[in-house]
Amino acid sequence: MSAGQRIPGTPEPMHRWTLDSGITMAGDSWGDPNGPLVLLQHGGGQTRHAWKNAGESLGAAGYHAIAFDARGHGDSDWADDGVYTQDAMVEDLRLLTVMLGKPRPVLVGASMGGGTSLVAIGEDRIDATALVLVDIAPKIEPEGVKKIGDFMRNRPDGYDSLEQVAAAIGAYQPHRKPPKDLAGLAKNLRLDANGKYRWHWDPRFLVRPRDLEKRSERLEQCAKVLSLPVLLVRGGLSDVLSEEGAAAFKNSCPHCEYVNITGAGHMVAGDRNDVFGTAAVEFLARTVPIAGEPVHRPHEIAPHHEGPPGDVDDIP
Repeated sequence: MSAGQRIPGTPEPMHRWTLDSGITMAGDSWGDPNGPLVLLQHGGGQTRHAWKNAGESLGAAGYHAIAFDARGHGDSDWADDGVYTQDAMVEDLRLLTVMLGKPRPVLVGASMGGGTSLVAIGEDRIDATALVLVDIAPKIEPEGVKKIGDFMRNRPDGYDSLEQVAAAIGAYQPHRKPPKDLAGLAKNLRLDANGKYRWHWDPRFLVRPRDLEKRSERLEQCAKVLSLPVLLVRGGLSDVLSEEGAAAFKNSCPHCEYVNITGAGHMVAGDRNDVFGTAAVEFLARTVPIAGEPVHRPHEIAPHHEGPPGDVDDIP
């Protein structure tokens, strides 16, 4: 089951991994496979392609960067049961880490992917060497979250042309320059049987219970127990993570480092990849050096954890 046919000429994933759960994940990689593993996780409604430039920067610096499509997104499988909870995403991440054979990765996550990473580490599902959170923290702005959801629900019957798609993106992200080549949009779209352009995600991803208060409480508990190196990156124009939200996270995790990227919105890596890539590489060079041991020492992972009763989903 999918949103339609891949548009001819769009890039095929470099890798496909079938997890023990039966879900097949699609991903791309850069750099030396023998280098420290960096897993790049996109936000809701995005794909692995959001990390291409950052992945190339990390690969050039000697890291083994892998960006993958979350379940129900891009070229990864849609969930047969339509389950897209945070715990399902965390389990996919854990199983992928096991399959890759490098049990102590660096986790880099934007928005939804950041929430997945924070829970995976904070609830002892993965023993990571470092964590990079991109425009996400326990305290977020409801209006910004609503704006994302409204955009994702727009035009449920699809778009007639790439020009319509570009216009919709421009209205949603007016700070971004219009793309010079509309063909670049195609990698995140599919063509349905009626010739309409549709986004790549499973529509059931949007039909999920959300309780931002419970979400915040869960992530706050995870933030308080972090002991590994942490970098929080905020887009200076973000309407999802405010300066107040960033300050609250720094209060919960006092040792975290913080970067505010001027001119970037919620999709930080896409808006200012040059600054983001530099900040990420500099942080990792100190905490997870190419030659030598990570600063954060290994620890034993607790038994399998299913999350609190009434698990709710992260933001898109």
